[in-house]
Amino acid sequence: MESSRGATRYFGEGKGRILSEEERAAENVYIQKMEREKLEKLKRKAEKEKAEKEMAEKAKENTEKKSEGTHQH
Repeated sequence: MESSRGATRYFGEGKGRILSEEERAAENVYIQKMEREKLEKLKRKAEKEKAEKEMAEKAKENTEKKSEGTHQH
């Protein structure tokens, strides 16, 4: 028995078909690819939000400097 390998994986809903070694490897590669793409998407989103936040802060600073300059006649 191969109980040391962990739980047997099944494919699909209710089919109960046991995956072969090659099919499991292909499934694992696919899952890893999807997870990697998801992480990259989250990273890009975080970078975009950070850049937008920095731009908003700079715009606020510029607005404050302009308003200070007009009050100091």
